[in-house]
Amino acid sequence: MPTTLRAWSLFLLLCLSLSGCVSSYMPNVPNVPMFTQQGELSAAGHITPKGNITFNTAYAVSDHFGVLVNGSMLNSERKKRDFRHNLLEAGGGYFTSFGPQQDRVLEIYGGFGGGSSDRTEKKKNDQGLMTYTRHEADFSKYFVQVNFSSKRKKSLRLFQHEFPLNYGTSLRASYVDMHKYLRNGEPGKTEDNIFVEPIFFTRMALNSSVQLQYTSGTTFGLKDRQTLTAAYSVFSLGFVINVGGLVKK
Repeated sequence: MPTTLRAWSLFLLLCLSLSGCVSSYMPNVPNVPMFTQQGELSAAGHITPKGNITFNTAYAVSDHFGVLVNGSMLNSERKKRDFRHNLLEAGGGYFTSFGPQQDRVLEIYGGFGGGSSDRTEKKKNDQGLMTYTRHEADFSKYFVQVNFSSKRKKSLRLFQHEFPLNYGTSLRASYVDMHKYLRNGEPGKTEDNIFVEPIFFTRMALNSSVQLQYTSGTTFGLKDRQTLTAAYSVFSLGFVINVGGLVKK
């Protein structure tokens, strides 16, 4: 792994270990299909240490236009907090390949979606009795993202086998707007926020179609909010399946 990516990963792991904040919004793993031509199909699944599962699918409708459908879900029950989160989004955009061997890929996508979250905070009071505070929110989401990746393949040698590697980055800006917020069943103040979500990924090819992906990234909220905050980073492992496309020997 390049030094820059390794440094980012250590930084993000430190952020994850120190973060005690929570939010009604949990970012999903951005969709990076790395399309180069019409007819390509991409499908991916990722999971974070928090247990958030992301599913990404994409299809290249033409040589420069692709469509996306993404979803994520979380259902976590823990000693101090229960958290459920669902998100579904769709979009489309432009992609192109360039470079001497047409092995670098630039993608620009935009889309919209919506989701919900249900968070219950558990705490013992001075008398030792458990108290519960429940936060329920429904929200809409609009996003724009730019992906830059390379199909120039370096290799990692493991167990006397060569595993091709490629790298990439995605910068996503998301506008999230609550249209319902309840605190212990009572209407509360709705919020909105703009999140800037840069991520970096490394893919290791297991065969011609299946790749193992390691993703690291973070989230910045541009507005000061109480409930809709940038409390979660993107750190995940997953698999990406690509069918068709530019084949490099």
